[in-house]
Amino acid sequence: MTSSPIPRLRLLAGPSPSHLTDISALVNTAQPHTIQSDRFIGRVVVHIKGFPGADESEYFEREDRRGITWSIQVQGRFLQPHSADDVLFGNTFDRPLKLPWGSSAALTFMHFIDPTLEHDLPGPKPWALSPLITTMPHFVHQELSTQNAPLPPFPPPAPESIKDDTKLLCKRIGEVRFASDLAHGYVDGNGNGRGSEVPRLTKASKRRAYFANPKNRHEITFGPKDVLTTDFCYGFLSFPSLALNIPGGISFDLKKYWDGQPVRFVCVDRQRSGRDQDKGGDDEDEDDNMFWCVVVEAAED
Repeated sequence: MTSSPIPRLRLLAGPSPSHLTDISALVNTAQPHTIQSDRFIGRVVVHIKGFPGADESEYFEREDRRGITWSIQVQGRFLQPHSADDVLFGNTFDRPLKLPWGSSAALTFMHFIDPTLEHDLPGPKPWALSPLITTMPHFVHQELSTQNAPLPPFPPPAPESIKDDTKLLCKRIGEVRFASDLAHGYVDGNGNGRGSEVPRLTKASKRRAYFANPKNRHEITFGPKDVLTTDFCYGFLSFPSLALNIPGGISFDLKKYWDGQPVRFVCVDRQRSGRDQDKGGDDEDEDDNMFWCVVVEAAED
């Protein structure tokens, strides 16, 4: 049986689907592309192993990134306050997906690596979204001294990789809890309250497990001085063959099912998107609810 032809691809990035820049030439260079709007300011770096026309990246040779085949790294800050529960990351599509037989196994695998994932993949405008703070394999939180201070260096100089760092976030959780205890009269004469119970999220698995609880996500608000640096990277998708391989020996040739429509990796506002994870929904205008967007699409001949 002959395989489907390998499509030519291009990569775009921007603050929304209507404001995208072709960044294909930056793939695997570690050179950041700036994304800026009235809602978000930041930078993106993309590495894709086997991306057509791009040199191979040393990123994939790092000891802590062995087996990884693609990486979307983003650093930035939100220009208005947003609850950690309202900042979502995932995929959106314009048209129904042609889902292959056995796709339920892929969804089971996705839920295994990210239990907070919600989706409507069989719908007319499919989507799959999770809270950014729980779905990111690597997540760093930093605080700027002022809103106008420059962003920290990005990406880390090779061969360093983005590694989880939530020490300041844990400290803030303690402060939020102590303020709540003080307001409700739960602080004892020694000044001790629930705020002393600060979680120790020393690695990604602890961070993801802790913030899987919506109550814990609601305790945190990201404001204009909060800088988030993330690396969304996995090894189950191979380029340029577009082969999806998941544990258990299950694989799909995605070229057979992809109709060429853009595959968007998006960071959106839950409150404005209408995609409340408890009830689903469609958005009226994606530009209005989006912080940033990275798109893989078929290149024109």
